[in-house]
Amino acid sequence: MTPEEICARLLYRDGLMLVVDKPAGLPVHRGPKGGENFEDSFGGLRFGLPRNPSLAHRLDKDTSGCLVLGRHRKALEKLALLFKQGKIGKTYWAIVCGGPTEDEGLIDLPLGRLDATRGWWMKVDPAGLPSQTRWRVLGRGRDPSGAPICWLALSPLTGRTHQLRVHCAALDFPIFGDPIYGAATSSDAVLHLHARAISIPLSKNKLAIEVEACAPDHMKERLAACGWTQRLDDAVVALRQKREAERENERESARTEAKVGEI
Repeated sequence: MTPEEICARLLYRDGLMLVVDKPAGLPVHRGPKGGENFEDSFGGLRFGLPRNPSLAHRLDKDTSGCLVLGRHRKALEKLALLFKQGKIGKTYWAIVCGGPTEDEGLIDLPLGRLDATRGWWMKVDPAGLPSQTRWRVLGRGRDPSGAPICWLALSPLTGRTHQLRVHCAALDFPIFGDPIYGAATSSDAVLHLHARAISIPLSKNKLAIEVEACAPDHMKERLAACGWTQRLDDAVVALRQKREAERENERESARTEAKVGEI
């Protein structure tokens, strides 16, 4: 990914952190076998600092959306603590096969490793770690084949590996395109799981920073079948541009004050 391409995916920037829109199908970092990864492009996101930003958390290879980067060591330590304490709010959009009968609920199922040979694959396990996910129905519809589908907002209260994918599958509404947990309808189906929004309380004296990532192209057809419209994302882009203009004005004012102080 070129510097121009990754900068085009920038959703938020301040002195401590960045939020970027990760594309589906690209691992966040280099695996044991090497290959293309998102982290290799972080050199295009320095914005004047001497080192590349670093991952504050991770998303699965096939998950798209909001990914948080720390711009330096102290920022990474602060972000790591917020994630560990569960203070960072995350909302994912998913298209699931079938869907729940209710309109909202809580999944409370402990998760553990599937077995020693399957890497990070997970399963519901009474002896596993506590795992909770809140869910809410945003829309219902049918995919191009006529099969029922559902558009969910998922909010993980814990951060287990593959938590949302295992929880949805365990309740018999697996995420569309999931090749591991049971809803990949073809070899080229893409996982329909998107990190839509993140809320980061960086400062005790300021409101939490709210960032949203627009729906990825591969999900739009089924989202639209469930009631999504492009106007939702147009509003997200307009608000982001307004906030960035305000932050740029603040940065310019700070630069001007610094120059005056040097006189």
